[in-house]
Amino acid sequence: MLLAFWVHNLDPFLVRFSDSFGIRYYGLSYVLGFAGAIWFLHRYHRAGRSPFSGNTIGDLITYIVFGVMLGGRLGYFLLYQTELIFQDPLALLRVWEGGMASHGGFIGVVIALWLFARKHRAPFLHVSDLIVTTAPIGLFFGRVANFINGELYGKSATVSWAVIFPHSAGPNTPLHLIIPRHPSQLYEAALEGLLLFALMQWRFWRSDVTRTAPGRLSGEFLIAYALVRMIGEAFREPDAGLILGLSRGTFYSVFLIGAGLALMRRPAYQKPLH
Repeated sequence: MLLAFWVHNLDPFLVRFSDSFGIRYYGLSYVLGFAGAIWFLHRYHRAGRSPFSGNTIGDLITYIVFGVMLGGRLGYFLLYQTELIFQDPLALLRVWEGGMASHGGFIGVVIALWLFARKHRAPFLHVSDLIVTTAPIGLFFGRVANFINGELYGKSATVSWAVIFPHSAGPNTPLHLIIPRHPSQLYEAALEGLLLFALMQWRFWRSDVTRTAPGRLSGEFLIAYALVRMIGEAFREPDAGLILGLSRGTFYSVFLIGAGLALMRRPAYQKPLH
């Protein structure tokens, strides 16, 4: 009966040069996310909604790349694998083994945007408002890549679209003994990626919030992301120990809600970008 469910058998490599080296879909997801952000930032400039163009956009994306990679990597170990970073510090450098945390990536991006804004003498909150409208692109491709990798799978399920993830059990476990699970990666791709992208784009183009209330859109993004992340976590198998009975993704999202509310309640005193 269990074999009536689809068995995950996707190759994590787009192109494989050896057993462990090649072009991975996970790495490609980052490229697509950054490329999408570049395209939209150029579109914003052409529409008169952003002062950044050309080399400045390239500089901004460079800061974000370092923020995402360093923040996501450090965040994974500090937030999810705290013991490992002390037992095996070199694990930080073994990036081919995977391990990125979206909450850590957010912190890395905040620092990167602050450094960029300081360098270019631009209002930090205006810059962050632009970036949050593009962030869901990377989140979408990242979650799809999680599904292709067969990682961060969901809890056990009996729904017709449940998936058997062989990596969720021991290497020699027969398929008929492996329980089907929610493809929670795809739920998160739809929520954190598609839904959040539609919301941010609608707010950006259909309102003047980025000019009249800098930081509000960033606050809305943090709150919306936290809420959809919590929904996704309800279907996802916890990949680390619980905190106060909550999965770590849910627990850390509470702080994002707090940060988002603080941004939305702050007075708008920064001059708008022109």
